[in-house]
Amino acid sequence: MPLLLVKIVLTPVLIGTATLAARRWGPTVGGLLIALPLTSGPVLLFMSLDQGTGFAAEAAVGSLVGLAAIAAFCVAYAWTDRRAGVAASVAAGTVAFAVAGTVLHAALGLPLWLVVVIVVAAIAGATLLVPRSGLRHGSLPHPAWDLPMRMLVATGLVVGVTALAPVLGPGWSGIVATFPVYLAVMAAFTQRHAGAAAADDVLRGLLAGLYGTAAFYVVVTLGLEAIGIGATFAAAVVIALAIEAVALRIARPGVTPEPA
Repeated sequence: MPLLLVKIVLTPVLIGTATLAARRWGPTVGGLLIALPLTSGPVLLFMSLDQGTGFAAEAAVGSLVGLAAIAAFCVAYAWTDRRAGVAASVAAGTVAFAVAGTVLHAALGLPLWLVVVIVVAAIAGATLLVPRSGLRHGSLPHPAWDLPMRMLVATGLVVGVTALAPVLGPGWSGIVATFPVYLAVMAAFTQRHAGAAAADDVLRGLLAGLYGTAAFYVVVTLGLEAIGIGATFAAAVVIALAIEAVALRIARPGVTPEPA
């Protein structure tokens, strides 16, 4: 099967599955699930096949740095959403991501352990700065176009970033791949239908899930050239899901599932 066809088939399947699960269990768990590297993971996999394992390993460090930029997005969104509307909140988050990503691009030359420390500190700090609502949430209604649009945008992002990777270079490719498209959509939709406090719970859920995603990128960085593509991504997925399962058990008590 041609690699382009794999990209077009695999990406929407991953996004569709995660989106349906997020709808079932409400904003907090939804945010946690979209923290999984559903776009950047396939991007790194296809980069390793297209550009080689060395290129993809460097891009994984860029994606790791991108998590700190996502943390900046969350803080800017949360500080805006209780004072302004959806458009202003998304704009504030996007500007914060771009600024943080540009500043943190310089960190790509640092030792991996120090990059990890910076990223973990950014996630932990953002978690403290995003307000906790204390509310219990069920699932929200969604328009018919929401799921197809997410799948279309995700596929376009994966195909686009992997195609532009030789031009962007590994570092910028990795950072761009982490732009929180689904977070912006879910937070904006939740804010419009359930209020700013519920949107903040989406942000907190995502932040809780970023630790597993960080572990995914670390495994990819260290493993690609050491143990190969298949074994590396298998190990990265298992470790990320294990950490995500712990975060999910913590998040579930504050969630009211949708009645059957």
